[in-house]
Amino acid sequence: MAAYRRPVLRNLFDESPTPHIAHPPHTHCRDFYVATDGSYRADSDGGLGVVIETRDGERVARLSLPDAVPNNNVAEYRALHLGLDVLAARAPRTARVGILVDHDDLAANVNRAILAGRGPDARPPHPVSIPGRTAHHWRGIRARIAGFDELRAARIDSGENPAHALANAPDQYEHVNREADRCVLPRSDGRVRSPAEGSYPPPSRADRNRPDGVGGGEPASD
Repeated sequence: MAAYRRPVLRNLFDESPTPHIAHPPHTHCRDFYVATDGSYRADSDGGLGVVIETRDGERVARLSLPDAVPNNNVAEYRALHLGLDVLAARAPRTARVGILVDHDDLAANVNRAILAGRGPDARPPHPVSIPGRTAHHWRGIRARIAGFDELRAARIDSGENPAHALANAPDQYEHVNREADRCVLPRSDGRVRSPAEGSYPPPSRADRNRPDGVGGGEPASD
């Protein structure tokens, strides 16, 4: 009998804490899962890693990009901004999204922003503290959060993050950026809808490689 193995990102999300938001079993099944990671090195360029899957385990996209960032916090926020930009170009706004990051404060801030959006005064139940030099990317992340009907973030260990290697060795994983764009959508019957049944345009490849931003998010403004 063939062994059954659950999709990697879905399995990680189900077993990981979602800071500030209850995680009852009936909410586990997302339509899409996005794992991101950012790396920083004082002596060389860092990198950004993104892995996106449907709940059925179908790969939607992988990215591994070198990136010069001033510190680790900026790398982590920048990577999530990129991942959500890529997903937004492929998924309907009605999608249920699970985010996986290995940065405690980033996961907590995403969930605080989600709770704030549900409140009558748009204020989070816990203060949001954004690291310096991440404001532009945080605005882009918040814009993407508002663009989906349901989203929450889970905190995973760095060693379990599928995006970790992509972020830390972009020179070794550059080939993943040449993978064909895929716009698969999960179906209610557990099968995956083909692009012919419904697809969403891929993000601009020019935006992917911009050295000063990731494109697609909310414009920077004070």
